Amino acid sequence: MDKYKIVVLDGYTCNPGDLSWDMFLQVGSLEVYDRTPDSAGIILERIGDADIVLTNKTGLTEAIIMRMLKVRYIGVLATGFNVVDTAAARRAGIAVTNIPAYSTMSVAQFTFALLLELCHHAGAHSDAVFRGDWSRSEDFCFWNYPLLELAGKTFGIIGFGRIGQAVSSIAVAFGMKVLAFDRSPDYSLENNSCRYADLDTLLRESDIISLHCPLTEETRGLINSNTIGKMKAGILIINTARGPLVNEQDLFSALDSGKVGAAALDVLSTEPADHDNPLLKAKNCIITPHIAWAPKAARERLIEIAFTNLLSFVSGNPVNVVN
Repeated sequence: MDKYKIVVLDGYTCNPGDLSWDMFLQVGSLEVYDRTPDSAGIILERIGDADIVLTNKTGLTEAIIMRMLKVRYIGVLATGFNVVDTAAARRAGIAVTNIPAYSTMSVAQFTFALLLELCHHAGAHSDAVFRGDWSRSEDFCFWNYPLLELAGKTFGIIGFGRIGQAVSSIAVAFGMKVLAFDRSPDYSLENNSCRYADLDTLLRESDIISLHCPLTEETRGLINSNTIGKMKAGILIINTARGPLVNEQDLFSALDSGKVGAAALDVLSTEPADHDNPLLKAKNCIITPHIAWAPKAARERLIEIAFTNLLSFVSGNPVNVVN
């Protein structure tokens, strides 16, 4: 096998030091940068005469791609690949791959971590105990928030791919009925507890709505004042997919009015969060820093799949090519 020069532009988030890049040394030399500034000059300087570039969130625009000297392969260290101008890469003869299905169960699990926090406020109640509130209580127990039982509720899932299906299985185990909306429904997945519905029906009948669809021009701003208006009063909304699926100002207003009972979001329109994002001041809103994908087991799979993608490419049998 020929030896290649490999550059990782922003390896820290997927491997902050608890995993190894050593397998890539089977293919060639390796230079790993924890982070790369959003500067075309610095990006191009670090890529240099590399044959292979791996990137997570460092953007590779047409202007950058057209100035790459030797690159023939870009591996995106994520499922979403909008950080790369794939059309420009195709014109330049550069293959682009992504990492599908590495975090399915991690994201499904985190969806319910968020939902259960909305139902029970376990963290806030624990904080209250450590403040001494329980010790001062006149009763054997207390609760500072309404407590919600999930059994019998209707769980709406927008986007019924691998993650949506995994979320559905957990929802059914909690005794919920699932309504699913997807652009390409597979009716063989329906059963007594799970069925497909059109979007308006899902919005109207769901007690909880969880987003698991890709970000496209069609889905951008999917959760907005119009769609929220079709939902039940007190609806719970969860987003572990992509931040721009939600019109954040509209969600803020709906939380403020009580139309949306609570929201739990692992993603925002801009990441890291802008200081002026209205949801940072919203009531009944949980926001986590885009970590649903990040358990060690999932990140280990990500790196293993990234290596398999690269090995397949250099062997002449590319897989997971997105351009």
